[in-house]
Amino acid sequence: AFPIFVGGTGLYSQATLDGFEIPGSWPEVRMELESEALAGGLAGLYERLVSMDPLAASRMEPTNARRIVRALEVAIGSGRAFSSFGEGVGNYPESKVLRIGLATDRAEQAKRIKARLVEQVRKGFADEARRILESFSPVSRTARQAIGYAEMFGHVEEGLALDECIARAAGRANSFAKRQERWFRRDPRIEWINVEKEPLGTAAASILRYF
Repeated sequence: AFPIFVGGTGLYSQATLDGFEIPGSWPEVRMELESEALAGGLAGLYERLVSMDPLAASRMEPTNARRIVRALEVAIGSGRAFSSFGEGVGNYPESKVLRIGLATDRAEQAKRIKARLVEQVRKGFADEARRILESFSPVSRTARQAIGYAEMFGHVEEGLALDECIARAAGRANSFAKRQERWFRRDPRIEWINVEKEPLGTAAASILRYF
């Protein structure tokens, strides 16, 4: 029998398969930093990061509030530089784990993403967003940014047309899919199968040949 690990972000899969250490979270520290950033103190936060962890600061834009806050949250909360948790990212050691990537053509990928969103809306995505807004007050900043949910919240709260919300969500989902593919493409250990050129039926046979 073989265990199978499917899906997950690039960072989570690397943590699972390569033992990469993911920093914890310190919500109270993060809330204070976010409040300072919203009050116009992002430049000061970046300078603070430069002094605490110059390597991490060099890896991000001074205007990227989310990354700056996260790096400071970890540095303050853990007492360790955020960059010290990055060992292993970009390094691909030998592994006994078989890694397989299923790729599709960009046009087909965009078509599938749009179709999935349309189906989600048909099955009550907007109603789900409405129930979330009614049940959780306030909805967290992270949840409000989630692909699809952010757009449905816009429909419920601002009256934006569903078609416009679907188009926005599809655009963000496509951008996210491209970023994920770029992340995984850097890993030379992954065996890629294009499911447009090699349908899933034959792709399964291709996968089995590795066992």
